[in-house]
Amino acid sequence: MTRLRTRTVAGVAAATFAAGGLSALAAHSAAADDAPGIHVADGRIVEADGTDLVLRGVNHPHAWYTGTTTQALADIKSVDANAVRVVLASGERWTRTSASEVASIVDECEANRLICQLEVHDTTGYGEQAGAATLDQAADYWEYLYPTLAGTEDHVLVNIGNEPYGNDEATNAGWADDTSAAIQRLRDVGYEHALVVDAPSWGQDWAHIMSDQASTVAAADPAGNTIFSVHMYGVYSQGSTVTEYLEHFVDLGLPLMIGEFGYTHSDGDVAYDTILAETERLGIGWLAWSWSGNGGGVEYLDLVENFDVGSPSPWGERIFTGPDGLSETSVEASVFGGGTPDPDPTPDPDPTEPEPGDGACTAELAVANAWQGGYQAQVTVTAGDAAIDGWTTTLPAGVEVTQLWGGTLGDDGTTVTHAAWNGNLGAGAATSYGFIGSGAAPSDAEVTCGTD
Repeated sequence: MTRLRTRTVAGVAAATFAAGGLSALAAHSAAADDAPGIHVADGRIVEADGTDLVLRGVNHPHAWYTGTTTQALADIKSVDANAVRVVLASGERWTRTSASEVASIVDECEANRLICQLEVHDTTGYGEQAGAATLDQAADYWEYLYPTLAGTEDHVLVNIGNEPYGNDEATNAGWADDTSAAIQRLRDVGYEHALVVDAPSWGQDWAHIMSDQASTVAAADPAGNTIFSVHMYGVYSQGSTVTEYLEHFVDLGLPLMIGEFGYTHSDGDVAYDTILAETERLGIGWLAWSWSGNGGGVEYLDLVENFDVGSPSPWGERIFTGPDGLSETSVEASVFGGGTPDPDPTPDPDPTEPEPGDGACTAELAVANAWQGGYQAQVTVTAGDAAIDGWTTTLPAGVEVTQLWGGTLGDDGTTVTHAAWNGNLGAGAATSYGFIGSGAAPSDAEVTCGTD
C-alpha cells in the first residue's frame, strides 16, 4: 500500500452507540468527572473546574532541539497559544528525554501559562517505519516518568505515542487492542491524567480505524478520560472530509483534537482554512505542526524561521494572526488564573439571592456560520462578580433550535440551562454552549441570563 505521509525532522451533541455502548461510556464519563485535573465530560475536554478547554497551540520538537525549548515556550506563548505539544523521545529511536528534562519542560510550560501535551515520538509509523517503538514500549517510558508527572493533572496531557502505526493493514488491525492495553497500563501505574491517543495510518486515519473503534477504546479506560487525536495532512485536502471527520466524533459524543496539521505536505495540500473554521465552530482543539526545525524537504512546515519568533513564515502568520488563528480564538486556561474564583472573597454584608437578569451572569450570542435555511451559533455565559452554581439563558424570540450541545434545551424551545458539568462558574469565569438553528440567523442577538 502506498505510504500516504512521511515527515523527517532535522537529522515531524447527542451520542448514538450500539446497544450497551452508551451506558458504558456514560459510566466512564462519570468516572472522569472525579478526575483531579483536565478530564472528559459529556464528550468535551474540560478543566478541573469544569471550564471548557479548547486547545489552541503548536508543536515543538524538543527531542531534536533540546537547547531551544526554554526560549521557544516563551515565544509560543507570545503568539497567543494556550497550549504546546512537546516532542519527547523514549530512547528506541532517538536519545531518551530524561525525567529531569521532562520536569523542566513542565515547569517552563507552567511558567508560561501553557497547557503542556507531552508525546512519545519513537512510535511513529510502527509496522512500516524501521525501528519504530511499540505502544507497550512507550508505556514503559511513561512508567519511568510517572514519579515526575504525578500531581500535574491540571496542566499536563499525556499523549501516549505519536502516529503509532504506518499504513500496514495487518499491523493496524491491532490499533484498538494495543491502544486499550497501553491506556490500562498507565492507569495501573497510577496515571490520573487525561490520556491522548493518536490515530493509525500515520495519524491520518484514512481507513477510519480510529473513528470506527474509538468508542471501544474509550470504554476500555477505567478512568473514562481518553482523548482522541487525528493528524490532518494530504488526506484532508477537501473541506468536506474535514467536516465529516470532526462531526463524526461530535455525534458520537467523544472528545477529539487535531494533534498536528499543516497547510501542505508530501501527500497533497490541506484544507487548513476549513480545519481552522470548523474546529472553532465545533469547539475542537488543534496544535499546528510545527514551531521550527523541520528538515528533509519539509522545511515549509516551520512556523518561524530558525526558532526566531521575529521571523514568522507565511504558514506561521496564517496560524498566528489569520482568521480563526491563535490571536482570534485562543483562550488561556483557567488553571493559570483566567476566570478562577477569588480564594478568599470578601463576604457580602447583606447577601441577597440574585434574580435572572440582575447581573448574576451575562450571555453573548455569536453566529459562527450561516447558510440558506440555517446557521450555527455559540452562546458564551460569563459569571458576574460572584460565583454561581447554575445558570439559565433565554434565546432571542424567533430562534428555532434543531440541535444543541453544552446545555439543556427547555420545553419552550428558547430557554437553555447549564449542562451537568458547566453550571458552576467562579466569579468572572465563562463557559459556552452551541446550537444549530433553522431559518435566518437572528438579527437581534440579545440573550438574557440569570441563575437557576
